[in-house]
Amino acid sequence: MTALRRIPGDGWLCLLGGGEFSFGETLEADRAWLAKTAPGTVGFVPAASGSNEYGHHFAEYLAEEHDREAETIPIYRVRDARRGKNLDRLRDAAAVYLGGGVPDHLLDAVMDTPAAEVLTDVVIREGGVVVAIAAAAQAVGQGVRSIFRGHVLPGFGWLPQGVVDPNFDPAHDRRLRELVGTLGIEWGLGIPAGGAVLLGPDEQTEVVGTAFLLEDEDGDLVPVQ
Repeated sequence: MTALRRIPGDGWLCLLGGGEFSFGETLEADRAWLAKTAPGTVGFVPAASGSNEYGHHFAEYLAEEHDREAETIPIYRVRDARRGKNLDRLRDAAAVYLGGGVPDHLLDAVMDTPAAEVLTDVVIREGGVVVAIAAAAQAVGQGVRSIFRGHVLPGFGWLPQGVVDPNFDPAHDRRLRELVGTLGIEWGLGIPAGGAVLLGPDEQTEVVGTAFLLEDEDGDLVPVQ
């Protein structure tokens, strides 16, 4: 199996398939990325959902279940992703957690902004941790299908030529197959709810639960080891 490809660097990119943390569905996945995270506050980015409450509930969960502190980094739109104080918060966070919601919203707010540069260069390349769940995990790939427009939008490109399909069901893989082979996309990663794929330096890969790799739109789904 071809190794999963991510941009090079000393940090960890942690992709979560989805699930409700309030019901304990992401407990094992969260333990996995927290094990990679240095002491300090986790920064929560709510851009994909636009919700003020999501970050509050996430912070309560992280404190109660994992004894870790989290704060919301209030990035909701482009101007927030350019604000110096928010950039400092991203740099200083022990890990940055990109919350779920709608991938279009996250891309509209962060794509081609200083916040995207900080996440790419400071966090992933220089040894930090970025966590992306559900819609946010979709956005980190080479492309993502727009919820509103239907066509494929450019993603952050942290998975060169790759895409992510969260909340994945291997019995219903049409969405992933349609993406692979589109606009230079060569491979796809399907991650069911509750699962996670952690991509570290030097091609290190850790899997929580199950995940599947598709390297050809007509090929077989291969479990990620």
